[in-house]
Amino acid sequence: MAHGPARILVVGGGYVGMYTALRLQRTLRAEEADITVVSPDPYMTYQPFLPEAAAGSISPRHVVVPLRRVLPRCTVTVGEAVSVSHAEHTARIETLATREAGEEAVPLEYDHLVLCPGSISRVLPVPGLAEHGIGFKSVEEAIGLRNHVLEQLDIASSTRDAAAREAALTFVFVGGGYAGVEALAELEDMARYACRYYHNVRPEELKWILVEASDRILPEVGPELGVYTVRELRRRNIDVRLETRLDSCTDRVVTLSDGSKFRARTIVWTAGVRPHPVLAASDLPLDDRGRLTCTAALRVEGTEDAWSAGDAAAVPDVTRPGELCAPNAQHAVRQAKALAANLAATLRGGAVKDYSHSYAGSVASLGLHKGVAHVYGRKLKGYPAWLMHRAYHLSRVPTFNRKARVLAEWTLAGLFKREIVSLGSLENPRAEFELATDTVRRPGRDEP
Repeated sequence: MAHGPARILVVGGGYVGMYTALRLQRTLRAEEADITVVSPDPYMTYQPFLPEAAAGSISPRHVVVPLRRVLPRCTVTVGEAVSVSHAEHTARIETLATREAGEEAVPLEYDHLVLCPGSISRVLPVPGLAEHGIGFKSVEEAIGLRNHVLEQLDIASSTRDAAAREAALTFVFVGGGYAGVEALAELEDMARYACRYYHNVRPEELKWILVEASDRILPEVGPELGVYTVRELRRRNIDVRLETRLDSCTDRVVTLSDGSKFRARTIVWTAGVRPHPVLAASDLPLDDRGRLTCTAALRVEGTEDAWSAGDAAAVPDVTRPGELCAPNAQHAVRQAKALAANLAATLRGGAVKDYSHSYAGSVASLGLHKGVAHVYGRKLKGYPAWLMHRAYHLSRVPTFNRKARVLAEWTLAGLFKREIVSLGSLENPRAEFELATDTVRRPGRDEP
């Protein structure tokens, strides 16, 4: 290791990356460590709030935590690690500047590596999915989906074509995990409410379809609450199709494995995730699912100075011998705390401790005042579960500033009506200027 402060490189600005860097900057003195965080975005997204942001219950800016604000003692670099050579203690980083200039990724040396880039959507080779599918992992996708749903109501309200109207009012969500179920439930709630502002669109005309390949949804909350969730969604006229796959969606015609075929202008893909590509572009050991093979102390196996946790890591669960920790936010936040403590102990010549945390349970929102929860053995449904969902995630969202703002928004939302407005034009902010430029450049108008 080089003389002077230890150079710690944290790859990833998600749960593990941000919380690890936060703990390290609080624990280590400036002369002990120089911490660099490389993240594709200058903020951490609190993903459990994405469905509420999509439904308009929370402002998008309150779903993200600015990294530079919460990590003042760290160097935050907006970019991505494209490869890692741990043998040389070097990562190659592609920054906004190198991308803009068309230059190659720059090498960045380190003494200790925390490799936690998270995961990316696992997109299957379904015909038409790449052209028409919508993801749901980022705040940009959540707000884009909200705008898209409201725009479909506008299309349905303004067209006389029955087929176009039906396609606009058909919403297909593929994947019955947290992301798919919560996103569908929140947006269905919002769209049903929005129909009151459209004189010729009735809530019962909207068709919401949830497609899940397995025989149940929300496996994290257990079989009993999973069955309750299916029953609750169907009571809201949401078509839940279990043991069904999306075969194709070419030209916005959805074909399912049960033989049904229909037109839909909205196909949301939330069917799982896969490891970030940088893991395969490293010389570190991977398991059969492409995740970093780690010890219970959160070290990458066979190394002394490479660490990982969260979605990118296969970490043994010491509370359940022979099993791995589930790749969820609950474990990620707690693993980050343990990882930072072990890394700091290593720098100071101390001993590391194995990560151990029993699973507390799961909570899920099914729209306003509706939810399911299985916490410490207790099962809750409806309003109590929804309240538990909000209380738990309010306690987990980082920084007091964020907690206060989210709580204030929830309070105001309870006092006033929903804000139903599509700001789809924000996704192309230069459109108006380009239109004005095009008008000036029309034939015969080029000269003053």
